[in-house]
Amino acid sequence: MSFEIFSWGGAEEVTGSKHFLRADNQLFMVDCGAFQGRRKEAEEKNRSWSFDASKVDALILTHAHYDHSGLLPLLKPKGFIGNIYTTPASRDLTSLILMDSAHIQAKDLQYLRKKTERRGEPFHKEPLYTERDVIDILEQVVTVSYHRRFLIGEGVKAEFYDAGHILGSAVTLIELENNRHTLKIAFSGDLGRKNLPILRDPEPIPQVDYLVMESTYGNRLHDPIESATEKLAQIVSQTAAQMGKIIIPAFAVERTQEIVYILHLLSDQGRIPKIPVYVDSPMATNATSIFRVHQECYDEEIRQAFIDHHKNPFGWSDLTYVTATEDSKRLNSLKGPAVIISASGMCESGRILHHLKNSIEESRNTVLIVGFMAQNTLGRRILEREPEVRIFGDMYPLRSRVEVLNTFSAHADYNDILSYVGRLDRKRLKEIFLVHGEPEAQQNLKRVLTEEGYSASIVRYGERYPLQYG
Repeated sequence: MSFEIFSWGGAEEVTGSKHFLRADNQLFMVDCGAFQGRRKEAEEKNRSWSFDASKVDALILTHAHYDHSGLLPLLKPKGFIGNIYTTPASRDLTSLILMDSAHIQAKDLQYLRKKTERRGEPFHKEPLYTERDVIDILEQVVTVSYHRRFLIGEGVKAEFYDAGHILGSAVTLIELENNRHTLKIAFSGDLGRKNLPILRDPEPIPQVDYLVMESTYGNRLHDPIESATEKLAQIVSQTAAQMGKIIIPAFAVERTQEIVYILHLLSDQGRIPKIPVYVDSPMATNATSIFRVHQECYDEEIRQAFIDHHKNPFGWSDLTYVTATEDSKRLNSLKGPAVIISASGMCESGRILHHLKNSIEESRNTVLIVGFMAQNTLGRRILEREPEVRIFGDMYPLRSRVEVLNTFSAHADYNDILSYVGRLDRKRLKEIFLVHGEPEAQQNLKRVLTEEGYSASIVRYGERYPLQYG
């Protein structure tokens, strides 16, 4: 038998994860994510596929984030008829994310069509996919809980372990059996961190022969979560004292719930002043409902603080979830201190753009960055404190305070990865394949792993990597 892995996305880049495992005449895919970044470039990459989806026998979805799930609805029109395996929580969140994406695409194209036709020009652009495509692909999803082995092909078994990254995220162990031999390969998906709020820590996996590992923060170290909580309290208190607003671009899934949870704790402990908090994102509101359903993913801390006392960890008297457009618009003229949490997390679309447009010129306000910002996004330009940034085609001076709390990142830093990999037998582990990272991060993580005695390779786009027994 012959085995190989290769990637058509998430190779020397953070978005667009599409990894493959070939076992003789069987082909398995891990994730089917969308590319993000420069809009024209991302659009072209999302529409141009370098593989035949009809040849894929089964797909593993490690978690629901758009850069891992965003192109699933294109699979069926391109000929994929197999099963998509994921955890129950990931299935629910993926449904939410994909339906939201289809809705946004439809609205954006409706706007562009009107604008183009007013100029008397023809309009031919079609969405990547529709809500009908989302419904169709969800019919092919099979949910499997953690620690339940399942068949994905002839002589090929898989098992999910909690990755501690977002609700339902999974490190996937795949076993290839050949007579009396077994080859074990693990795909990390996105690996989480210890001691993050809400979720359990990343779970150890059994010994493996090969590991496909993400490297998003392969050149960074996070501060302890306790220091981030204290810094968040300081930022809220200081900005409120100046009668300013704290604008937090946050992913609707996971990051919003973490920030809400911590603000709830700080409010209960009297560590921040009484201040209105708004979650201005219909998607985040729906995601929070999913979080409340899937308590099987919670860690012990949230159980002791809230669940055991029958309290809602994601709601208190100062918190308002905003869904209606008119209510969202009213926040732009809000006077006095407030916290506004809104999507998208990288500031590329959604209601966050309106809040930034109306806030970043005021020095009393704070933009708080709490997650990864990919290259060529508005979020990255704000993170790097460019003097002016473009929003809705117009330039705005960036006068507001910009603070960064990367401790809230759900991605492991390189020490976290070293700790996770350190449980694995160096003699058995033949190779660590690095994916889902920008080149500088990957080069540093490769160096760190090599110094610790591991063999590591950076996966190149489309390049084939053979795997061996024994």
